[in-house]
Amino acid sequence: MTTWIVWLILIIAAYFLGSLPLSYLVAKARGIDLISDGTRQTGAGNLWRTTSRKVGLAIGIFDFLKGLIMVWIAQTQGMDVAQQIAVGLATIVGHNWPVFLRFHGGRGAATALGIVIIVPSINDISPWPAIIAVCIVVIGSVVIRSSPLPVIVGAASLPLTNWAFREELAVIMAYLAMVLILVIKRLTAQPAVKPLPTGMGKVLLNRLLFDRDIRDKKLWMSRKSIDPQKLLDDAE
Repeated sequence: MTTWIVWLILIIAAYFLGSLPLSYLVAKARGIDLISDGTRQTGAGNLWRTTSRKVGLAIGIFDFLKGLIMVWIAQTQGMDVAQQIAVGLATIVGHNWPVFLRFHGGRGAATALGIVIIVPSINDISPWPAIIAVCIVVIGSVVIRSSPLPVIVGAASLPLTNWAFREELAVIMAYLAMVLILVIKRLTAQPAVKPLPTGMGKVLLNRLLFDRDIRDKKLWMSRKSIDPQKLLDDAE
């Protein structure tokens, strides 16, 4: 079987693995619908918020391993670094737009982290871009007590630091594609109410930086049971 056929099979397999809605199923078994509760994401982060830290962490590890395992499999099949990352990206796409949930998924941060960590571990490339990205996420999350902004900044650092360490252009472009996938998912999140709580430009900025349409996290999390007008008032 030729290499490109194996690569295509791995990409398809990665998408379907990423699409497995384990967070949604675990929450559903506990009487919680992640699509309508909490942040309305079907990833481990929302599961953590709506059930328990123990359950959320367990599923978060599963999401982390999805991308990591698929990259490792690609490496064992002789794929180069860029091809390995591409297989990992298919896992993120599956997680963010799962076919089993009508393409309503999570944000892909844990899956992306697995990819970022495994790639330099099994390839002859510098580990420093991954270390820098992880430090940005961990330290930033602790300092500001929020993860959306550190996650997007950490991801955005990857193409730049890989360029600084003179990695191949294909690797830099693969990481840039990862950033774009994460950004597109955030920006295309459905608004909570219509009309939008503020101008489209501000909504998109809030989504990019805070992963929500407004800055007030508590109000955003409880929007299911409040008057939509309160969202409008909060945004003014």
